[in-house]
Amino acid sequence: MTDSSNDFSYLAANWVSVRERVDDACRSAGRDPGEVSILPVSKTFGPEMVRAAMALGLHRFGENKVQEIRSKSEALAGEDIAWVVIGHLQTNKTKDVARLASEVQSLDRLELADALQRRLEIESRTIDVLIEVKTSPEESKHGLAPDGLPAFLDALRGYDRLRVRGLMTLAVQSEDPAAVRACFRRLRLLRDVEQGRGHDLPRLSMGMSGDFPLAIAEGATEIRVGTAIFGVR
Repeated sequence: MTDSSNDFSYLAANWVSVRERVDDACRSAGRDPGEVSILPVSKTFGPEMVRAAMALGLHRFGENKVQEIRSKSEALAGEDIAWVVIGHLQTNKTKDVARLASEVQSLDRLELADALQRRLEIESRTIDVLIEVKTSPEESKHGLAPDGLPAFLDALRGYDRLRVRGLMTLAVQSEDPAAVRACFRRLRLLRDVEQGRGHDLPRLSMGMSGDFPLAIAEGATEIRVGTAIFGVR
């Protein structure tokens, strides 16, 4: 964790700046700024940083690692926080996810869906999920292959503890805006096709601190922002 100081006064200015940039990107794309939400990504930052962000009215935070959610949940017990899993999720971590998380944005295989379903049944809970689709050619990226999406969505109809709400992706790391934007466009087009087949997928989680204006131009309904809010890790 990187909380080396208790002075988090810069968070308010960062939050206002990000919100203004999102609003500007929406207007440039001819969209209503109210259509795009911001998920603050608090990974690697400690509970005091999260508490400071909560003072700004933020109560939903994205985390890559389940163990961070577990430790922060303990430190912030009793607080009204919705933890969102955005990192690659192993099946052996689903016990804590089912108990602590409100949402998983990285569902990418039936093995994981099975494990989540079983654990959620034990906890008597349901959670929102987004399917992570691999739209980038990079081997380091996780996600379901685009051609596997139709069958995966059809199969998930049988998982009553998982509320499928949309799709998520990470764009290619590139200095070429066209290459980055193509990843986001592909996710939107995949979503449109599946909605035409009867799947209700209102949410597109795509875009981060360095590329969210491009994601907004391609239809993002949520962007995941860490560095631009919390600072360099």
